[in-house]
Amino acid sequence: MARLKVPDGPGGEAAMIWTLRPELGDMVERMIRGAYQQSILPPDERELARMRIAQINDCVACSDFRAQSVLEAGISPELYDNVATYASYPGYTPRQRLAIEYAERFATDHGSIDDAMFGRLREVFSDEEILDLTLCIAVFLGLGRSLTVLGVDQSCAIDL
Repeated sequence: MARLKVPDGPGGEAAMIWTLRPELGDMVERMIRGAYQQSILPPDERELARMRIAQINDCVACSDFRAQSVLEAGISPELYDNVATYASYPGYTPRQRLAIEYAERFATDHGSIDDAMFGRLREVFSDEEILDLTLCIAVFLGLGRSLTVLGVDQSCAIDL
């Protein structure tokens, strides 16, 4: 249940909360569309980072959400099933594993992201991809936590 007084309307609380501040709702929509439609990362890598953030945030809506672009990419359910055990799961590529680790450290211990971590990132990602991944993680972390704190994390009306 929302912690703010959200008007009734299409899409439920997760969609209607933005009617309280439509100018900011437009900003949030641009950030989400940027992460899903303008990212240069392969959908599986971006999605694995997003799922680790969803787990850390304990966001129901984020954990269940699958963007249309992700569905079209044909990402298998097994990819999601092993995110929490990414370090030992043999089915991930080095890039996928590192995207998950980076997301986890960004969300839980950003101070531990040092030059050594960036050296590992640069072994498999270009600088442009690292920036892209960083911004996508920031969007996923911030929005997921915002929805959880506001109590509108039980459903998601975003359709990208």
